[in-house]
Amino acid sequence: MALTLSESAAQQVRKSITKRGKGLGIRIGVKTSGCSGLSYVMEFVDVPNPEDLVFPHDDVSLFVDPKSLIYLDGTELDFTREGLNEGFRFNNPNVKDACGCGESFTT
Repeated sequence: MALTLSESAAQQVRKSITKRGKGLGIRIGVKTSGCSGLSYVMEFVDVPNPEDLVFPHDDVSLFVDPKSLIYLDGTELDFTREGLNEGFRFNNPNVKDACGCGESFTT
């Protein structure tokens, strides 16, 4: 089981951590939400939770709780810019369907 961080996402995480002045990386997970059932959640990690699984990428890491990992296994977190829009994108091979607005998914 693994999660990966693209180089562009790693650069964005580093930049955000530098701006915040602290942090080890970001925690990603899923919660029940939206019209398709699950949505992604992200937060900065200053202190890891004891149950966190850690996926390092150079000097930053992805943290995930074991319950979310079953939905996120194999996911690459990327950071993209398209015109005026920019943001993190989850390239999740487990997604079977997503809602029209792209905010939630099913596996």
